[in-house]
Amino acid sequence: MEDMIRVQGLAKRYDDFALEDVTFSVPAGTVVGLVGSNGAGKTTILKTILGLATPDAGSVRLLGCDPNAHEPGNGVDKVKARVGVVLDTCAFPMVSRVADVGTLGRAAYSLWDESRFEALCDEFDLGQKKAVKDLSRGMGMKLTLAFALSHDPELLILDEATAGLDPMARDEVLDILRRFMEDESHAILFSSHITSDLEKIADEVICIEAGRMIFDMPKDAICDEAGIAHCRAADVERLAGSEFADGFYALHRAMSTDLLVPHRFDFARAFPDIPVDRISIEDYMALMLKGEPIGQSPRLQDTSKGAQR
Repeated sequence: MEDMIRVQGLAKRYDDFALEDVTFSVPAGTVVGLVGSNGAGKTTILKTILGLATPDAGSVRLLGCDPNAHEPGNGVDKVKARVGVVLDTCAFPMVSRVADVGTLGRAAYSLWDESRFEALCDEFDLGQKKAVKDLSRGMGMKLTLAFALSHDPELLILDEATAGLDPMARDEVLDILRRFMEDESHAILFSSHITSDLEKIADEVICIEAGRMIFDMPKDAICDEAGIAHCRAADVERLAGSEFADGFYALHRAMSTDLLVPHRFDFARAFPDIPVDRISIEDYMALMLKGEPIGQSPRLQDTSKGAQR
């Protein structure tokens, strides 16, 4: 599969923050979720991919082009026209109406589809006469998404695109994104704090914390294969001395210990007396960030594709 985005050894430094050695790709036909704490570096990564920030080291390829190249005739502007972008704020003038946003689209994109824009606005209950300044955060995100989808993009880059939406509206947006992905030449890079949305749509999940990659894994390896075991202190001691210990991360609670296990079905067969459940992306991320390894292997040896590159 062709890589729609390829980031290699990316570094970007500010006075109080450093993004270091970030490497990943977004192949055609995939939805890649980007997760992490506030200030972890997710938005910096997206801005660098879009050419809004210049990397200090490493390289970025967006649909085969360097988004930071500004020489005449390099084709970057044409490449960016093939990308739909939804950032975490509504970027349209507050004094404009929804219909005016459609006018901006016609002026900006040669492939602008007015009927598509109007249909999405109707689906999102965005009347053409509504003023941007009167839209809630959630409605502003819907308007931005309608705009992003109406110029026939091949790639969507979304930063908190479902933030501020109620559960039914989020499902509505996810259905639209699924329709977008029916074309296997399309791809999505989706940064979100709402990890339950990524569980419904993502193929791959990348976690960034304090400017560094913590893991890069298939979503199914997290939600279908890994698990969370609920242990007593004696269980943890027993597990620490077993052949299964590598790849286990323990987070101690007041009354028990939560244990991240990479393969929950193997664990259940080996330790039938210890309850183990399916794990969510949110709990997986918490255990990877806050948990302590109980085996001897270095962090991420068995659980991070990114660490193996």
